[in-house]
Amino acid sequence: MNDDVMKVLDIDTSDPKLGFRIASERLSMVRYVFLVQIEDGIATAEQRASLEYADAVLIRWPDEHDPDVLDLDEAQVRFIREQMTIMEQYVGRFRAMERENDIDGMTDTLIRITERVAEVRRTFQPDFPLPTFAEIRRVVQDEWDEEMNQIDPGEDDPTAAQIKSEARDEESQAAEVAREEAA
Repeated sequence: MNDDVMKVLDIDTSDPKLGFRIASERLSMVRYVFLVQIEDGIATAEQRASLEYADAVLIRWPDEHDPDVLDLDEAQVRFIREQMTIMEQYVGRFRAMERENDIDGMTDTLIRITERVAEVRRTFQPDFPLPTFAEIRRVVQDEWDEEMNQIDPGEDDPTAAQIKSEARDEESQAAEVAREEAA
């Protein structure tokens, strides 16, 4: 944001904890845009996992002046700025993918944005337990597989089309037997 906007919003740009607040707000907005993009269909396991990962990083996010949020040294502040710069580059890519309706690209980019925000949170709150995307992905994949098995149970439960087809076959066989008996 430019300096005039920051003054109007009464934001202290010299506050080293400003990145902590901005990171959570940016991830919240990107997460919401992604959710809106996928809400009309059945989300894939990867899409669900990317949302769950963003949720896990954002859960119980404190105010930047909370006592649990550490004050950083100069090296840590530089690290946060690097993470924020990378995050903003990914946000730009995400926006371009949104315009192109590239849901798979948005899914991957949401994960990358969340990883940057997780690094910001780990730096400010090193004791806060954050899962990795891989951990969340395994759990979500198991849940998704289970749900898909309930939708398509396989050979044991025939579909309505299969039942109709079997009924037609049985009717055809019965008609053929009746013709043979009549002849």
